[in-house]
Amino acid sequence: MLVLVAILVLALAALLVFASTKPAVFSVRRGTVIRATPERVFGYVDDFRRWPEWSPWETRDPAMQRNLGGASSGAGAIYEWNGNKDVGQGRMEIVESTPSSRIAISLHFIKPFEANNMATFTFAADDDMTVVDWVMHGPNRFASKVMQVFMDMDRMIGKDFEAGLAKLKAAAEAAR
Repeated sequence: MLVLVAILVLALAALLVFASTKPAVFSVRRGTVIRATPERVFGYVDDFRRWPEWSPWETRDPAMQRNLGGASSGAGAIYEWNGNKDVGQGRMEIVESTPSSRIAISLHFIKPFEANNMATFTFAADDDMTVVDWVMHGPNRFASKVMQVFMDMDRMIGKDFEAGLAKLKAAAEAAR
């Protein structure tokens, strides 16, 4: 019995040491090319009222409560949500909006876990297309590092980014 306890303690210690080697900051990045002008694509992201047209989280809870406040779009626009376990609860605020080129959003997740991150969207013209880059980054606290021993955050969140970018592409290209 004592040997089993010692093995469990050593395994737990090894897990915690391994988790401590994870980076202090995480980053998830995805991109796409959309056959539309940067001005058109930018409008879907800069105005939270348009997020239901493309956001991958909007359809996960039909009863989700949303509250829009602050500016109608751009810097100062606020989006608060409260939903089921699939969407949780939180608040976003656009803190930077450079027309047709960059949007920075402060994210405050409340449930299922507390976190403060940043998301940025960049839009670059390429002939008659727009290259869109979506990045989320934030501090990697110790509890997150332990979770990352068992799950790949980039793959988990990245698939949502990919789905959102695909919907953004479809919406912007259909608006032509």
